Amino acid sequence: MRNLRLPALPLVASLLLLSACAVPRPPEKADAPIPPAWSNPLPASTAPLPHGGSLPTLGQWWEQLHDPLLVELIFASESVSPTVASAGARIAEARATRVSAGAALIPNLNSQLSASRGNSPTSGFTGASTSTDGVSTSLPILTTGQAALQSSWEIDLFGGLRANRDASQARLAGADAKWHDARVSVAAETANTYLAERACRRQLAVSSSDAQSRAETARLTDLSMRAGFTAPADAALARASAAEASGRLTQQRAQCAVLEQALVSLTGIEAPVLKAKLEAAPIDVALPAVQAVHSVPAEALSQRPDVYAAELGVAAASADAGAALAQRFPRLTLQGSIATVQVRTGGFRETFDTWTIGPLALNLPIFDGGTLAANEAAAKVRYDEAVSQYRASVRQAVREVEEALINLRSTDDRAEDAETAVRNYQASFDATQARFSTGLASLFDLEDARRTLFVSQTSRVSLQRERAEAWVALYRAMGGGWSRPESVATAAPAAAPSPSQE
Repeated sequence: MRNLRLPALPLVASLLLLSACAVPRPPEKADAPIPPAWSNPLPASTAPLPHGGSLPTLGQWWEQLHDPLLVELIFASESVSPTVASAGARIAEARATRVSAGAALIPNLNSQLSASRGNSPTSGFTGASTSTDGVSTSLPILTTGQAALQSSWEIDLFGGLRANRDASQARLAGADAKWHDARVSVAAETANTYLAERACRRQLAVSSSDAQSRAETARLTDLSMRAGFTAPADAALARASAAEASGRLTQQRAQCAVLEQALVSLTGIEAPVLKAKLEAAPIDVALPAVQAVHSVPAEALSQRPDVYAAELGVAAASADAGAALAQRFPRLTLQGSIATVQVRTGGFRETFDTWTIGPLALNLPIFDGGTLAANEAAAKVRYDEAVSQYRASVRQAVREVEEALINLRSTDDRAEDAETAVRNYQASFDATQARFSTGLASLFDLEDARRTLFVSQTSRVSLQRERAEAWVALYRAMGGGWSRPESVATAAPAAAPSPSQE
């Protein structure tokens, strides 16, 4: 059996040449509102931060704190984070979609094995047995076996299948970028919580010292009252002050316990184990000096995985729009098969080969009630949405960097004033306490000096926490050490590195 239609071959060759053409797509890249320079740069006299054009330096961001516990907590958080796990699952899903879309461009091949046995009169054989009077009494048993290879191929005349492949490739690279963004977010959240817990313990030390001081003053005042040297009203004031400080201390312990539980939830480490680690670690975390960011905004934002993912979203939406437009044009499919057939009946056996090329089918959409046009319009709207989201992500990225720079500069400028205030209020309190012990200062003077000292110490701890948050925010805003791949084709997901490499 040979079913080759030779006149169709020139048509196939012509259509293959046409397949090199493709329908137009919207632009794969969109412009974004990136400023030429930062509005609030840090002092240019210092060294660059966070990387000064060297991405490996930014990759060692957390090691600058010289706090192994923080690195350990970040690693633990990433290993148990559902956000990171979900992002990893989306990479696997996008990779499978990419393979499927790429496979649609090449012919598919299927094998088929079949066998049949029967005495159907439609077999075409005339070996029926007959009786003596010429009347047929039975039909021969016919056994047929076939082994075949069948192939079908949709020739991509107008680039619809290539557009689907390009869209899936962009989404795969975007899923990988979002995985890195998820890791950066988890690291930043863990660092913020850990640094907040360290600040809480520093404030706990301030509150504990204040409570002990007030309690001692109340004890001495009570003894003085019993001896008749101090008025009962002053003793009552001292007791009230001690009780107030004790209440603040209890509240501060609760806040630290809440932050410990937050770290337990983030890291998956058992509470007793984590508590022991936190108690063994120093409560003072020395942040690196606030330095300058010399990178221009365009270079800085190119290192953010979320911005890159939004950019890839535009490229994927562009390809989707091209694929939707290609559906409105003719579609060409070609089929073919090769088979070996064996037939046996009675003492007869025959084996022969068959092959076919065709049918060659051209599908011309004529009337579909507007379905294809609606799909094309929807794809264009999704493209416009992707462009809008990309531009919004760039604006948000610029805002986050600017806010981090403002907060870092502000906290750096206030740090010296805060230290000066604590140092002088401490000197004032020490002098007032000495005068109070000799009867030259009243209890009201002592409590006022103690209150101002406590407020200044609390303000210094709050400023340290604010600066740590701004420092982590800059890490997050600058992309967390992620490096932009050279092209979408090379943006294959890599194994998860340790947090010290992040």
